[in-house]
Amino acid sequence: MAFLTPEALRDQVQSVVSKLCGGGAVRIAAMAGGASLRRYYRVEIEGGKPGSLVVMETGDPRHSDEVVKGGGPDELPFLNVQRYLARGGVAVPALYLYDPDQGLVYLEDLGDITFESRVQPGSDAVRRRYYQLAIDELVGMQRFATAQPDPGCIAFSRGFDFDLLKWELDHFREYGLEARGIVLAPAERQELERQFQQIAERLAAAPRLLVHRDYQSRNLMVQDRGANEAPRLRVIDFQDALLGTAAYDLVGLLRDSYVALAPQLLDELVGYHVRRAELDERAFRELFDLQTVQRKLKDAGRFVFLEQVKKLPGFMQHIPSSLGYVAEALSRLPELASLREILAGHLNDFPT
Repeated sequence: MAFLTPEALRDQVQSVVSKLCGGGAVRIAAMAGGASLRRYYRVEIEGGKPGSLVVMETGDPRHSDEVVKGGGPDELPFLNVQRYLARGGVAVPALYLYDPDQGLVYLEDLGDITFESRVQPGSDAVRRRYYQLAIDELVGMQRFATAQPDPGCIAFSRGFDFDLLKWELDHFREYGLEARGIVLAPAERQELERQFQQIAERLAAAPRLLVHRDYQSRNLMVQDRGANEAPRLRVIDFQDALLGTAAYDLVGLLRDSYVALAPQLLDELVGYHVRRAELDERAFRELFDLQTVQRKLKDAGRFVFLEQVKKLPGFMQHIPSSLGYVAEALSRLPELASLREILAGHLNDFPT
């Protein structure tokens, strides 16, 4: 990954921002990037319009932090997906400028209030209000993409097929089990493989639509408006969008590793999504549970990978909540009972 020195970054940003926004001196402050290998900076512009913006430094403009199929894209995925979603009215940040030579993207500043920070301390009533807003935004994105698919958008050229779904489950086996020192007996490993094959096959056979891929509380920003207006939610970190099941993004939102919802509220919100998206409730709830197993096992493995391989601290604390979601979903999927037994027999943080 090639990044600019602080001095070179300041010189480059000062020159570009003065042309974009006018104004005088700039102040540049690094922003948290979460699990991303990209770097983010808030730039405050004295006398500028707007008075601040965000600069994303890509390092490697073709790099993705998530596994996707196919060769390298011809265009920076972030720009490609941003343009498509913006055309559909999805609340993504505005793009001011892309400097490919320096690997810098100049974006609208969405502020510092994450969805997580707003709902984490909130009552169920507060959470209900915000999660319904997030579901409304999600359903709007799904409807636009279903009505107006675009082969020019990279998201429509890749998807959660069997190979990718199976790779994510194997990622859990490699990091969620083996990297934590857990050794399965040969018969257990064979059964785990059989169950993972079954899960990947069933999900790959489900109808697909556009999914954000990481639609959760740290990738939604909150912008407050007037006292009598609902807050506006903004969507970020969408560059890995692809085709997946109708349940994938809702699992990311409601089975969030960072915010745990009360079971009754979660059940209510799944029903709200079913009504808003006009889905068959019984079939969708089964799909939601199956996707929960796949997605949250992947997350549990990914958290180990981020700490052990990427050296990004603070993620393994979220493994128990991810495995708790898996256990709850498996309790409603009797055909996967042997998978539950294997996990319960080897993982101390797997609820029994």
